Amino acid sequence: MSKIAVLRIRGDLNVRRDKKDTLRLLRLFNKNYCVVLDNNQNYVGMIEKIKDYVTWGELNKETFELLLKERGRLAGNKRLTADYLKEKLKISFEDFTKDFFEGKKSFKDIPGLKQFFRLSPPIKGFERGGIKKPFSLGGALGYRKETINNLIERMI
Repeated sequence: MSKIAVLRIRGDLNVRRDKKDTLRLLRLFNKNYCVVLDNNQNYVGMIEKIKDYVTWGELNKETFELLLKERGRLAGNKRLTADYLKEKLKISFEDFTKDFFEGKKSFKDIPGLKQFFRLSPPIKGFERGGIKKPFSLGGALGYRKETINNLIERMI
């Protein structure tokens, strides 16, 4: 099953309540927060509703593994380490990534893991059009297919 990464670009100012609730349900609490979701109709409908505040695309395994290693956090803002994974699940980052993309494992299998990633602003900034235009018109918002991986790597 393919996974999609959803990345919040814009802040909270002047956001309607229904859209704010949708962002909260997806755990996109602040700017530069990223979540990884299954590519199913329920999530796609929610993403379409908040398309003016986020960007999204298909995530690949290499970027997901990097995201988990560098930005995975446990309760108390502790880093997710290979030792912790070995102790709790008896697997490595690579094996967890493979199982996660096959649908055998989920974030809930790692006790205490936060299900969102806090990222830095992207190195060299967003696209030239700014954060108010869609990606198709040179901006940063909306669906960006595989190029989401490049953006996430610049933000880690």
